[in-house]
Order: sequence, then C-alpha cells, then structure tokens
Amino acid sequence: MIALVSAPTNLGLRPPEPGGVPGTSKAPEALRAAGLFDRLGAAGATDAGVVLPGRYVDDDATRPPGHVRNEAAIIDHARRLGARLDAVIGEGRVPLVIGGDCSLVIGAGLMTAAPRGRGLVHVDGHTDFRHPAVSDWCASVAGEDLAAAIGLHWPAISDIDGTAPYFAATRTAHIGCRDDDHFLERVRSTLGSVATAGDVIRRGGAEAARDAMRVADHAGYWLQVDVDVLDPSFMPAVDGPAPGGLSPDQLVGLLRELAPRAVGTAVTIFDPDLDPDGRYAPLLVDVIAEGLGELGSGLTPR
Repeated sequence: MIALVSAPTNLGLRPPEPGGVPGTSKAPEALRAAGLFDRLGAAGATDAGVVLPGRYVDDDATRPPGHVRNEAAIIDHARRLGARLDAVIGEGRVPLVIGGDCSLVIGAGLMTAAPRGRGLVHVDGHTDFRHPAVSDWCASVAGEDLAAAIGLHWPAISDIDGTAPYFAATRTAHIGCRDDDHFLERVRSTLGSVATAGDVIRRGGAEAARDAMRVADHAGYWLQVDVDVLDPSFMPAVDGPAPGGLSPDQLVGLLRELAPRAVGTAVTIFDPDLDPDGRYAPLLVDVIAEGLGELGSGLTPR
C-alpha cells in the first residue's frame, strides 16, 4: 500500500533572486489541491503526514567555504525524513514522497528499514553531479544530490552519521539528463547505467528501465524522480528547465516500468510559484497517479 509523505523542502536550491525563496516548498499542497491525494487515496493510498523543513535562508553572504546552502537544516531534515520513511516501511507500506527539492534523496539514503544494499534509480533532467572535486561552485545540494548520494560530496552532506555512501555507484542508474549535460561523461564512467532523455526518446523507456533495474535491483531500489526530466514545453514550472526532455506519456511509460520494484520514491522540483494559474499541477497529478500507481507492487511483502 502506498503511503504519501509530504516533504515541502526548498533548502537545496539557490535563491531565485538575492534574498528570495524558492517555491518548491509549496508543491505538496499545490498537488493536494489539484487532486493528487484524493486520487491516490481512492486507490488505497494513505496519508503519512508531513516532514517539515527548517527555514530557508539565503546565506550566500555569510556561508563559509566548504559548506552548502542551509547545510544544518538539510542534515536535520534528512535525518527526520529518513526516520519517517523507516516508520512507513516498518508498517508494511511503500512511501511516495511529494517534494520539495531533490535534496530529499539524502533522507532516502539515511533510511534503514528498506533492504540493505538497495540501489538508486535517479530520473532527472540533469545529472546533478556537481561536487567539490570537479567544480568550484558547489553550494546547492539540489544540483549536487546524485554526487552526494554516492559519497562524492563534502562529508557533512555525503557522510551523515558515518553512513557513506548512501548508495553504491555500481548500483546506481541515472535516466533523463540531456545529451549535452556537462557531467554526462563523468557520470557514464562512474555509475552502473546511464540513459539520456535522448536515449529514452530514441529507444524507448522500457530499454532504459531494464538497464537501470539490471544494476539497481539487487534488493529493490529507491526511485528519485525530478520532474524537470519533462520537456519544458510540457512542464516549465521547474527550477532548471532545459529543452530535449521527455513527454508526459514517455515519463509515465518509464515510471510504470520502474515503479513496481521500487522500495519508495520521491517526486521533486515542481515549483508552484512558476505555475501561477495552476495549469501544470493537474498534468503532474496525472503523471504521478498513472506512472506510480503500482509503486512497490512487485516487491516481496515484508
């Protein structure tokens, strides 16, 4: 049974302007208003509550070198999210986390109730692979979450409570970055499987999903879905829209392949501030409900 967890964080994002606050924290309630919780509830999902983040602070002027934005708040939220996921899984339910930004993968990495050795399938329009060894501009975990998830960031973020790596690189798959992503070749040489959005469009989502599951599905896997994998002609209400992405039908098809063997998932980066007339939230409700309706159904019951 799916359990919906709201995680309205924006802590991992850069401010939209100096002193500004990103709008991803509004996404869970915007999607609730668009009918997501009612729709999934009618199919048997339960509401597992909210894991609130700390206050977002634009700390660019005061943050010392070697630290990310809102670092202490991100660590605290990750610990509390991990504990909530443990509780959900311990009750025999499958968590569907509605974010929020994609720093949520850190909380998923800290959960302990899911099988040890689980993999990660990272579906995102960007590789999110910026990290200190390859960039002098590290600051926003939402653009660095994949690197942090496999232990390549500053230890404060990538080794919380001595648990690095949260996911083994060889059991991690990425799907959806654009063919010209700056870190694409590094990711190809590091992860177990990589398929760009172009690969999915050219070859179909089933092949990309099979490749991802081949490396990630040793004991189930966490499925991280950033909705900027969609082309901005369909979903512009995201932090970093980039042309060359998937259509909603292509994303739904991909998620239907991946969802049954996932121990849980997070859907991230939708920004209601960039959807002022509410036209894109219903589209995302359809994608989530149709693509993730069978979440965890292929796992052996605990």
